[in-house]
Amino acid sequence: MAGDTYPRFRAAAVQAAPVFLDREATISRLAEWVAKARDVGADLVVFGESFIPAFPLWNMLYAPVDQHAFYRRLFENAIEVPGPQVEQLGEIARRHGVVLSVGVTEKGPVSMGAMWNTNLIFSTDGRLLNRHRKLVPTWAEKLTWSNGDGSQLRVERTAIGRLGALICGENTNTLARFALLAQGEQVHIASYPPAWPTRRPGANLAYNLTDAIRIRSAAHAFEGKVFNVVASCALDEHTIDEVAQGNSDVCTILSSAPPSVSMILGPQGEPLADPRVGGQGIVVADIDIALSIEQKQFHDIVGYYNRFDVFRLILDQRRQSPISVISGTTEEGDRDRPSLEQSLAPVVKEDNQEQPQWRRTRS
Repeated sequence: MAGDTYPRFRAAAVQAAPVFLDREATISRLAEWVAKARDVGADLVVFGESFIPAFPLWNMLYAPVDQHAFYRRLFENAIEVPGPQVEQLGEIARRHGVVLSVGVTEKGPVSMGAMWNTNLIFSTDGRLLNRHRKLVPTWAEKLTWSNGDGSQLRVERTAIGRLGALICGENTNTLARFALLAQGEQVHIASYPPAWPTRRPGANLAYNLTDAIRIRSAAHAFEGKVFNVVASCALDEHTIDEVAQGNSDVCTILSSAPPSVSMILGPQGEPLADPRVGGQGIVVADIDIALSIEQKQFHDIVGYYNRFDVFRLILDQRRQSPISVISGTTEEGDRDRPSLEQSLAPVVKEDNQEQPQWRRTRS
């Protein structure tokens, strides 16, 4: 049959627990899960929020004066981008021939304290395609993470389709979701924590993480007519013990918190496989990008089913830096020395394909 064809591939959402605040051991564990996902034919493998080295559950459970030791351990095990751990992750993706998405806590080369909630996407040849920092830490997470920016709030063109990613509560942010859809997103990646306790057990109006993930995931898939690969971290006994440190109240809160859930949804918001609610495991589903075409006939909010003469969204993709250096004539010995901006800029290689219009014309 003549005409264009569109990617078909197998996606895997991995719901796994890290080795709590142990970066190297967690990367080794990630490699084991990637191998398992590849054994069942996965082309895209997705891990949860801040899988490396752990999600800061203590932010919701202790007073700030009791969090210092956790903060230091997290910083010591956070990842610099670029850096040796990024190279390790790229090699895992290359070795298994998968597109790999993983949540990390990132630290930078300047501050001895600032950290970001970051999602990394690697190509099948191990190149880092995208490093997105969560725009706004949610609630108690502000005790750990800094604000991100829009510098890589964008869609990446890959052999399996156009991928976009948001982290946890960003999937509630209508403008952030639309920004990805408007850049041509076909497959959405959403990452979530192992638990998110907001009240003590038995309290009314407690936040139900399980239901919140289901609602947001289906909403984005249905509104955008896209596929949604949703991966959460898992909460294991080792993590509970490490966070609780013998505090029975903390143990009770974590053990009774609504569990995380991982799932893969189609462009009608329908599950393509049984979701994983709590525990560890892999959700696997086959994705056929062409199935979005029929659904776009009914509602295409980035096409004919909108009014761009009425509504307008502006996305600022300028990178935010703590300093801008303006220098004059350099001395002879400084000519080959990189500027501060160059030395701090992350190494994110682009695909060789021609960039779409929205990226060619941005200022």
